[in-house]
Amino acid sequence: MNRGRRQTPLSTASISRRDARRLALIRAGLLKPEWTGMPRRAAGSGARARKAALEIIRRFGYLQLDSVAVAGARSHAIVLMSRLENLQDGFAETLLQPGEPLFEYWGHEASWLPLESYPLFGFRRRAYRRHPWWGDLIRQHPKIARKLRQQILDQGPLRSLDMEGRGSRGWWDLKIARKLASAMWSSGELAIRERRNFQRSFDLTERVIPGHVLATELEESEAIGQLLLRALAGHGWASTGTLAQTWRLPGCQQQIRDALTRLTESGDILPCRMVDEQRGSTSGWIRPGDLELADRSRSLRPSRDRGVLLSPFDPVLWDRKRVRILFGFEQVLEIFKPAPQRVYGYYCLPVLAGERLIARVDLKAERKTRQLNILALHYEDESHHGRASSIDRQATNLALERYSGMLGFECHSPL
Repeated sequence: MNRGRRQTPLSTASISRRDARRLALIRAGLLKPEWTGMPRRAAGSGARARKAALEIIRRFGYLQLDSVAVAGARSHAIVLMSRLENLQDGFAETLLQPGEPLFEYWGHEASWLPLESYPLFGFRRRAYRRHPWWGDLIRQHPKIARKLRQQILDQGPLRSLDMEGRGSRGWWDLKIARKLASAMWSSGELAIRERRNFQRSFDLTERVIPGHVLATELEESEAIGQLLLRALAGHGWASTGTLAQTWRLPGCQQQIRDALTRLTESGDILPCRMVDEQRGSTSGWIRPGDLELADRSRSLRPSRDRGVLLSPFDPVLWDRKRVRILFGFEQVLEIFKPAPQRVYGYYCLPVLAGERLIARVDLKAERKTRQLNILALHYEDESHHGRASSIDRQATNLALERYSGMLGFECHSPL
């Protein structure tokens, strides 16, 4: 039994809120990355930088994509920038290329994933033969689907912008060929070869995914078990709900319960309650080695005066309930709200300092002038005569300097 841990008759471990929070940041590569072999830097754009970026992606199992670049970089770039010092501006956009050990698919959302995890999503590709939004689109338009396959076979990869067809109003303005390409990608008939200027290029799957990877098949039960274990490796400690939502597994409650039982019986994970003296306890799971890592984290004195900006879609932040429990922080995304209804801003980036989320900043990048404008800045603690503490302001200033420096932008200090 670990010192300081409580064990119930059912051998359920326990972890404090502070230890769970620190463990989450350690596993995320945001606190003592060297403890888990995570990189700190990614200078240049060569093999070393690509290796460092891939290690970050492998830790979580995915890198979520998002098209919004109002803050000067898209979410997937910001996730890497928050962990890798000296990351070259624009580098993250070049990660998905032929020959690189990544593929694009539905992970947490549309994501770049390590190539070795391609077999884990066989059950999803089978389920998505009927598209989750558009239904049995391929069978509804067999002639266009055949034409699309033949064109890609004969002429090579096809960009979504180059596809023919006409649509109607609203969301259905998407051309039918583009919809079909997306449906065929979701079902595994096509794969995304690369992205240029964030535009997808579709190709035949066998020309993108190596044969030995395509030949590997897994039962759904085994795949779900491996996905849950990978999710836990990224989170440290997590509830069942967080693990399931990491991979968007609706309607799989029984499979998830069965997988967690098998992982517990094999000793890969332990049931573990997160105990908060004020909020009570929350059931969850942890890997045995991470229980030891949580114990080790008690010796840390996280720096409070150096901050880093996080993407609103960072793996640490997307589960709002978890963020509220671990950090006491209400993570909100107001991008879809009308401007008068926004409290913090259009696309706010939270500021992490040590183990605290201390502020959120709404940024707008002007690429022509290389200027990063601060549209709004809100501190969580403004109890010092209506102002944030000097240490929080310093941490936020350093976070903005780091971020703008990697973009090559100028940003005036908010202090």
